[in-house]
Amino acid sequence: MNFIDRFLNRTTMYRLVLYELLTLLLIAGIASAFGLLPFYPTYLAWSVALITIIALAGNTIFAKIFGAPSNPESTYITALILALIISPPSSFMDFHFLSLMFWATIWAVASKYIFAVLNKHLFNPAAFGVAITAFFLLQSATWWIATSVMIPFVLVGGFLITRKIKRFDLVISFLIVSSLAIFIPAISHGVDFTSSITRAFVLVPTIFLATVMLTEPLTTPPTRIKRILYGIVVGALFFPGIHLFGLYATPALALLVGNLFSYLISPKTKLILTLTNRIRLANDVYEFVFTPNRRLAFSSGQYLEWTLPHDAYDNRGIRRYFTIASAPTDKTIRLGAKFYDPASTFKKTLMSLHKGSTLVASQLSGDFVMPRNTHKKLVFIAGGIGITPFISMIRHLIDKNKSRDIVLLYANRTTLDTAYSDILENATAHGVRTVYAFSNEPEASGGIVIINADVIRAQIPDFYERIFYISGPHGMVAGIATTLRTLDVPASHIKADYFPGFA
Repeated sequence: MNFIDRFLNRTTMYRLVLYELLTLLLIAGIASAFGLLPFYPTYLAWSVALITIIALAGNTIFAKIFGAPSNPESTYITALILALIISPPSSFMDFHFLSLMFWATIWAVASKYIFAVLNKHLFNPAAFGVAITAFFLLQSATWWIATSVMIPFVLVGGFLITRKIKRFDLVISFLIVSSLAIFIPAISHGVDFTSSITRAFVLVPTIFLATVMLTEPLTTPPTRIKRILYGIVVGALFFPGIHLFGLYATPALALLVGNLFSYLISPKTKLILTLTNRIRLANDVYEFVFTPNRRLAFSSGQYLEWTLPHDAYDNRGIRRYFTIASAPTDKTIRLGAKFYDPASTFKKTLMSLHKGSTLVASQLSGDFVMPRNTHKKLVFIAGGIGITPFISMIRHLIDKNKSRDIVLLYANRTTLDTAYSDILENATAHGVRTVYAFSNEPEASGGIVIINADVIRAQIPDFYERIFYISGPHGMVAGIATTLRTLDVPASHIKADYFPGFA
């Protein structure tokens, strides 16, 4: 599992989804060549090519009309999803396919711009495209991906995506409710158990929709409880016998209704950020200060998706997730970033920005926030740039002139790698005690080289009374969490920072 996690951490969420969709299409092409799927591989390739070309052209046109930044990765993903749910043609000039494919693709791309609130699209694009064509053209997507041949590969890819973005709460809640919605009526009508299971998980696109489409970031609620509710709503509407607005429910329609529900319960966040300053904090660590076009309401510890279009981007794309380093009381939005060598094209572009440059931030999310009970004792454990969520929390304490009982264990290689030293020094007056660990400079940290069980016991004698928050590289977070479990710290008292697309 560690090998899988290392691979996932080197790949952004969007690129991982793109890889899965391409893999599924490649496998489908091979399967169809052996007669395992009811179409020819040449027609599948024709379908993929046409949908992709129309999607890219349509996206370029709409982006220019609406003056919005274009995201090629998102367009490719939408196109490939459509290719996996719209049946390939029976000939190169299959009119039924051409009309369905064309209008579904155009409406899918258009929905990102026409049906957008505060520059954030409201509906899953692919679901919107096939739902509109079904309603107006009476031509429906077949969701051909839901076959016994493809389900093993859908399961593997779906697991990787769900593990990458840590959305098991959403996927499992949907799968439980949708399976019951299909399984119970089938059993009540005399369908045997095996056939019911096959229908719930193989002949209906349950897994594909759950892991690829339901988890789309822009239409997903930001917190755990809301995600579970979202999964329940879509799952309950997934049963094809349900009528919605005078129509029989389809996977696409169920998802669109769920998207509306998600919109109603989620923050409406999409900001245009203007760079006002860049501050060097430590070795290869910089803080970027932005002025937002409107005030952002958030909780310390939450993160945003940052979009920075640039030419010749690498395989990690044009989007990243970064924790907000500023306090909720701050009028600016601050981003703290570590620059490695070689840097990604995203970070190279970020570093090259000058004052007045803009980028887009959206998708406020995250449950890595302090408990409301201010009497709870806390431990913050940070590795490197993982300090940023804690800096937001500490800045908020300082701004509000409040105190909390917090011990911060902060690990770096040397003192020169330590960021935000001035803020941590000021935080002492607000109840925050900082303990440093320097792996290459132990004399500067009282001999503390790494954060382990002995350090925790020695520095925090009452650790069993505290809630632990861990933020840093994936390996460090996983290792500290394991250490805490060996110290019999309850799982409910261990909070690990996470945001998708760490790479």
